[in-house]
Amino acid sequence: MGRVKRGVTAHKKHKRLLKAAEGRRATKKKLVRPAREAAMHALTYAFRDRRRRKAQFRSLWIARINAASREAGVSYSRLMAAMRSAGVDVDRKILADIAVKDPRAFRQYLDFVKDAKESKKTNTN
Repeated sequence: MGRVKRGVTAHKKHKRLLKAAEGRRATKKKLVRPAREAAMHALTYAFRDRRRRKAQFRSLWIARINAASREAGVSYSRLMAAMRSAGVDVDRKILADIAVKDPRAFRQYLDFVKDAKESKKTNTN
C-alpha cells in the first residue's frame, strides 16, 4: 500500500488565508491562527458596516435637507410632513442632491410644497 503525503491542501488553504490577512500587523499577517481570527473579524465588520453605511448616508441626506430647508425658514420635519400631505414622492437622496447642487430648484420645490399645503387647507375649510 502506498504512502499518503498530506499537507498540500492545508498549505494551499493557509496561503489563501495569509493572503487575505495582508496588511495586518505583527503575527496577524504571519501566523495562521491569528490570521484566521483577524480575517473572521474583518468579515464580520464588513457585513455589519455595509448596513451601517446605509444609515450614515440617510443621516447625511437628512442633515443636508434640513440645512437647506432652514435657510428657507422651514424645519426638516415640517417639510417632510408637508411633502407627505401634498402627495409628493421624492426620496431623501434626490432631495439632498437637489439641495446641494441646485439651491434655486430646491427653493422652487419648497414653494410648490407650501402652495400645495395651503391649497389643501383652503379646500378643507
